[in-house]
Amino acid sequence: VLFRQALVPVAVTGQAVVVDGGTDAGVMQLIGRARATGTSGFPLVGVAAENTVMLPGDSAEPGDRAPLEGSHSHFVLVPGSSWGDESPWIARVATEIAGNAPSATVLINGGEIAFHDVAHSIEAGRPVLVVAGTGRTADKITAAVDGGDCTDERAARLAGSPLVTAISWVEDPATVRATLEELMRPGALCSAV
Repeated sequence: VLFRQALVPVAVTGQAVVVDGGTDAGVMQLIGRARATGTSGFPLVGVAAENTVMLPGDSAEPGDRAPLEGSHSHFVLVPGSSWGDESPWIARVATEIAGNAPSATVLINGGEIAFHDVAHSIEAGRPVLVVAGTGRTADKITAAVDGGDCTDERAARLAGSPLVTAISWVEDPATVRATLEELMRPGALCSAV
C-alpha cells in the first residue's frame, strides 16, 4: 500500500529517479516489484558494492553475496566487499543524478546500515523522510524525533537534524505522499544537492 499509494506516484508524477541498494531483498525488492507492476516505469538505480552482489551469469556460490533485483533499470557497482561499503556511494550517486533538482531520502524500516545511509544524506544536505511504523531503524529515529524514549544515540543524533522529518504511514499513506511531494518541490527544505 505504501509503495503503490505514496512512493510510486511521487516518482512517476515528479519524473524522479529512485536510487537504492539494488539487491533483491527488503525495501529494494519491494520498490523493484512496484516499478515492474506499474503502468509507467521510472528510472530505478541500484548502487551496490561489487563484491557483495552476484552478477547475472556468476557461477560461484552466493556465500554472503546477494542477487541484484531484476526490475531495476540501472546499476552502479562501486568498490567494496562488505555490506555498507555502498552507503556513501548511494548518497553521491543520488546527488549527481539530482544535479540542481530537489531530492529527498525516504527511510523505510532499515537495519544498521540505514543509520549510515541517513547520515550520508544529511551530510549531502538532503531532507530525509522517515516513515514511522515500518520497524527497526525508522522507528528508532521516529522515537527520537517525537521526543519519546530513545536509547539509541545514533537515532537521537540523526533526529536532531532539521533535515529529518518523521511521519506515520499507518493512518494515511496519502499524508506520506503529500509530505514527500512537499520535500521534493523546488525551493523546499533542500532545493539543490
